[in-house]
Amino acid sequence: MSLLSASDVAKSYGAQDVFSGVSLVIPRRARIALVGRNGIGKTTLLRVLIGLEKPDQGTVQRARSLQIGYLPQEASYSKSRRSELSDTLWDSMLQAFSALRAQEKTMASLEQKMADPDEAEDAMERYGPLQEAFEFAGGYTYPNQIRRVLNGLGFEEDEYKYPIRQLSGGERTRAFLARLLLENPDLLILDEPTNHLDLEAVEWLESWLREWNGAALMVSHDRYFLDHTVDRILEMSPTGLEAYRGNYSAYADQRIERRQRRETEYRAQQEHIQKEQEYIRRNIAGQNTRQAQGRRKRLERLLQESAVSPVKEAQCVSVDFGEVKRSGDVVLETHDLEIGYSDSDTPLFLVPDLILHRGECVAIIGPNGAGKTTFLKTLLREVGPFGGDIHFGASLHVGYFAQAHEGLNPKNTVLDAILAVAPDLKISEARSLLARFLFTGDTVEKRIEILSGGERARVALAVLALEGANFLMLDEPSNHLDIRSQEIFEQALGDFPGTILLVSHDRYLIDVLATQVWAVEPFERVLEVVKGGYAAYLEARREKVEKRKNKPKRNTSPFEKRKTRSRIGIEELETQIHEIETALAETAREIQAESDDHVKVQQLGRTYAELEKQLNAYLERWESMAEE
Repeated sequence: MSLLSASDVAKSYGAQDVFSGVSLVIPRRARIALVGRNGIGKTTLLRVLIGLEKPDQGTVQRARSLQIGYLPQEASYSKSRRSELSDTLWDSMLQAFSALRAQEKTMASLEQKMADPDEAEDAMERYGPLQEAFEFAGGYTYPNQIRRVLNGLGFEEDEYKYPIRQLSGGERTRAFLARLLLENPDLLILDEPTNHLDLEAVEWLESWLREWNGAALMVSHDRYFLDHTVDRILEMSPTGLEAYRGNYSAYADQRIERRQRRETEYRAQQEHIQKEQEYIRRNIAGQNTRQAQGRRKRLERLLQESAVSPVKEAQCVSVDFGEVKRSGDVVLETHDLEIGYSDSDTPLFLVPDLILHRGECVAIIGPNGAGKTTFLKTLLREVGPFGGDIHFGASLHVGYFAQAHEGLNPKNTVLDAILAVAPDLKISEARSLLARFLFTGDTVEKRIEILSGGERARVALAVLALEGANFLMLDEPSNHLDIRSQEIFEQALGDFPGTILLVSHDRYLIDVLATQVWAVEPFERVLEVVKGGYAAYLEARREKVEKRKNKPKRNTSPFEKRKTRSRIGIEELETQIHEIETALAETAREIQAESDDHVKVQQLGRTYAELEKQLNAYLERWESMAEE
């Protein structure tokens, strides 16, 4: 039985048709990705499926009592939930277990009544089934579930006490996602779930989705994420959905095969039509008139009922960096380089002595806030190094793509942005260039300040393509590109004859292009260098973890010893907490088993109350140590 189905759904806004002819079925445990070019209506379709918007045509059917968890691209709190902004991050997560916590309070009340001879019998009868259901639903483990999810999505222990209103927009979206995962709905509908996650958090989410028993429908431009999470792709066009089996890589192969097959069918039919038309033209007035008339009728029926349409590609960007001037063989060298800010006591991280050669593509990866953009700006000399030296090679022309596109003048029009880089360019030539980046007609007169993030990214790419740089420094260049545009951009970078430094979360792009990976390790405060792409980096990371497991103890600094003692203390407390929780569960089972022995039950009730008191004390100590 399916969880949700849609039949011939259409949606429009006024005279603007968004999509039509959409039909789909979401079975239990489905892992489905919805893909398509930007602006095709993917988010609108999600809202229609959920019930936040009504279709103009067609029907959407949802299973009875279906629980849907919906993650929008940017988390927002409705008026009815505005009070939650004052909740701490931890309290917000607790609300996912409101039913369990209500059971917890009822059980605590019953435990007190067990000590009263007048109420003990009734309390025990009620307590047993309630305790069994409480344990089965994870009543003794939900605090650990919360920690697991929050830590997996990149929240530190000291952030648990922050009110939601103090979190940034990206942090609120991550908190919203954490809450959804803890609520464990029947169907998760996620709109760009990886947008605000660093690589470690994305990998954790992939692992969580693989283990989860519910169904998921996801919109994502993260091709590597889709490769590791979905087994079905729905490609959206204005006239419906086309289904593909498998993950993103399988979809990419099948899409090429289907296009080639359709082109072959179209060409074959066109040849047949031309031959029939030629026969009809030559014989319609001759001895074979009747045969020609019969063929004409058959041809007319063919054109009406079975005509194969020519293959049309959806509009997407066309990126070409063209020919560039050759640089020297050595592009970049560093010596004793330290990345950081002069007003800080310590650097963000240390850089081993680097030598970068012409033609290489280096991917710079690391958690959000680790200093990747600061590293690029240090190389660009926009930020001074905390220490050490940087030397550039000969004949370099650097092109920089900023993540926030701050190089674009917000008051300029799109056309002005192009002419500012190439003032000698004719207006017609500038318009022709912008058309390759999907700016046509009056859209070239739009001001930069009113463009969407994706539109600004396309302007920035157009400017970069004009600059003729032979050394590209790119900060998250594919963030706002749809999957087809990412594929084209990837091809353009692959054909680029110069050198590339690429800050990106796009693991697919990294694995295809990178000759080296430079990984910022914030806890160790170093930049680690790995030869090869993302697969090589994962293998190096795995080997590093294995070495740590087998590494003998070493002398540590007083600061490290203090951190170690704190960590060990927390780990010991967590072990004790787990033991008490186990003892509580065992005592509750004994209470149920001894329900006929009132004296025994009273003794066990007192034991349970004492264990619960110890547990609360240990939890208070754990929270105190975690804050320290």
